[in-house]
Amino acid sequence: MMGYTRSPYRELEKAIGYKFRKRKLLEAALMHRSFRFENDDITTDNQRLEFLGDAILGFVIAAHLYEKFDDKDEGFLTSLRSQTTSGKVLAEVAAEAQLGKFLKMGRGEEQSGGRERPSNLADGLEALIAAAYFDGGLKALQKIFKKLFIPRIESLTGDVWADNPKGRLQEYAQRKWKTGPRYRFVEKHGPPHAAVFTVAVDLPGGTCGIGTGSSKREAETHAAMQALCKLNVVPDTGKPEGTLDV
Repeated sequence: MMGYTRSPYRELEKAIGYKFRKRKLLEAALMHRSFRFENDDITTDNQRLEFLGDAILGFVIAAHLYEKFDDKDEGFLTSLRSQTTSGKVLAEVAAEAQLGKFLKMGRGEEQSGGRERPSNLADGLEALIAAAYFDGGLKALQKIFKKLFIPRIESLTGDVWADNPKGRLQEYAQRKWKTGPRYRFVEKHGPPHAAVFTVAVDLPGGTCGIGTGSSKREAETHAAMQALCKLNVVPDTGKPEGTLDV
């Protein structure tokens, strides 16, 4: 009788509410770029899956909100979707599922706290969502969405822009100028496994905010917060650039 080998990802699959049929897809979703940089035989990471997962999650959440809040206008739905898909919320959801302990990353990234870094958790969750789509289609997405995001949406109250500078800036710009902000990549420096990105956000009249971060998403969030402070939409907390939780 052959022995049963327990999947090393069983705990994670239980936490997200979905069991992968193709383990390679799950492993690809958990492959942080730092691991590829430290291993010459690895030629890919989870960044492409993360790009797709971002779009997929936005669609699934938008469809759910459209059906759930049939008496709300577009502005409310956009606000709620932005809050639910913010980097901070995604990182919190990923942390609750203990996704960080399953990420495959380089030693340098791990030693610097990479398993708890919000941007790594958010990106890993989006990559996992894309991998689940390839593995099980919409049914797989619905299982993960029900397990991870429905409780989060049900608990949302008060200011739908809370902890979401990009969403708040988007809403403000649309209301004031009938156009959204434009995020512009400025530069990237540092070693590949610990790169620092700089992004500027432009509004009618010129550049309104500049932010840095360990990912473009984080830099955009910091840029949006700086813009909101300059526009007096939110009070300036006096925190140095780069200290915003995302």
